[in-house]
Amino acid sequence: MNQTELQQRRIDAAINYFRYVDNADPSLISLFTEDAMVTFPKLGVAHGKAEIGLLAQGFGSEIIRIEHDIENFNVMPSGNHVIIEGQVSGETYSGGAFPDNVYSHGRFCNVFEFVGDLIKRINIYEDPDFNSADAPRIEWAKKVHDSLAQHRASL
Repeated sequence: MNQTELQQRRIDAAINYFRYVDNADPSLISLFTEDAMVTFPKLGVAHGKAEIGLLAQGFGSEIIRIEHDIENFNVMPSGNHVIIEGQVSGETYSGGAFPDNVYSHGRFCNVFEFVGDLIKRINIYEDPDFNSADAPRIEWAKKVHDSLAQHRASL
């Protein structure tokens, strides 16, 4: 397999990761190396397939439905990495639909590192407070948001 084919397989694997997440498909784990690592803000770091499975189960316990806007992903391959920016929406068991588009905007960026065509590491850059339920930080964010709005209005 040449480099172009390998890069396309990596892109396909990264995009399939989101399809598996959206469908709560346990086949997700087949995309990873045995010693893979996943980092997700506020949820921590999972090492190896068993922990990644536990992280996925814990994440799924709060989500009724999740949908990544795969058609509009910004996909950036670079060497052994694939970086994907995108939008996500869904519904939680505790608070309805997300994003709320006030404090939660459903934006994320995942950085995938590969060995061959298997995922070795994912760093997920997304706030897991999908529907703005994190009250203390929401108050802080509201002050920042209001300050920005006042600044924009004064221009």
